[in-house]
Amino acid sequence: MHNLTIGEFLQQLGAREPAPGGGTSAALHAAQSAALLCMVARYTTGERYADVQDAIARILAEAEELGDTALRLAEEDAAAFTAVTDAYSLPKATAEQKAARSAAIAAALVGAAQPPVAVIAAVRRLVALGEELLPIGNRNVLTDVAAATEAARAAATTARVNVEINLGGIKDEQTRAELLAAIADVDQIAARAEAVTAAVRKEITT
Repeated sequence: MHNLTIGEFLQQLGAREPAPGGGTSAALHAAQSAALLCMVARYTTGERYADVQDAIARILAEAEELGDTALRLAEEDAAAFTAVTDAYSLPKATAEQKAARSAAIAAALVGAAQPPVAVIAAVRRLVALGEELLPIGNRNVLTDVAAATEAARAAATTARVNVEINLGGIKDEQTRAELLAAIADVDQIAARAEAVTAAVRKEITT
């Protein structure tokens, strides 16, 4: 996926194939969020921003790391969803085959839920970095802070539904509880992202 052009990726995304799909898109939203934060941080340099350089350097380093993580998760999501479709295609002619198929599907669904859970974890940090960058970043690229948190919000809400769709086939109660806990704060994350956008809009329109 790293080597695809944007056009090639979109062609794959639009194809009648199970992957890449929404989970991969969620991870790429997060990657774009991280890249936008990096851009704002790199514009916030020089003597004018000397007092915040330590914070900017830390934000940049973490955003770069989160961007790399998000790209890895995009690829992992595509692979995990392919494993789900492979499990559903297993034979089910005998009772033994049915049992093996059910176990494979359950395991694959748990695996498929992991990349979007990790995307949400990354987004928590991305939104926090956006909140931190908002008051100190270069005002000439202020709207890109909002763009970053909006991309993060899309990543979180998209990842959530990709966890939820897998829950229906997961019967283990502990696993279900862990997955539900992992997505429980997505509305809060989205609200924080929206607050950043609202603050940016207020500043640029007054």
